[in-house]
Amino acid sequence: MSIAEKIKVLIVDDQVTSRLLLGEALQSLGFKQITVAADGEQGMKIMAQQPHHLVISDFNMPKMDGLGLLQAVRTNPNTKKAAFIMLTAQGDRALVTKAAALGANNVLAKPFTIEKMKAAIEAVFGALK
Repeated sequence: MSIAEKIKVLIVDDQVTSRLLLGEALQSLGFKQITVAADGEQGMKIMAQQPHHLVISDFNMPKMDGLGLLQAVRTNPNTKKAAFIMLTAQGDRALVTKAAALGANNVLAKPFTIEKMKAAIEAVFGALK
């Protein structure tokens, strides 16, 4: 069994198309355990019920944005060890800096290639083979 098959991933994005594209990209990299949430609030409820190893979250979402979710994940003893990759379509250095300060493991700019996503994940977990 590959590392990717063992990792539970939570995708948090308010755009249906983004969730689908992320899911397909992850599946192509060998991930099998993928859950999706439409916003940070829903994402944190999922994490509270069943912690995942990796959260891939968009910055801008209704109810609870990506930074709020990141902060909630990092302050919850049951979820704080989860890897967190923040997605952004913006080149806003202040948001990227804040995400890093709150404990994001990596930031991935949209649009991204599967190779860039793989590199962002491997920077956290090592080779996915």
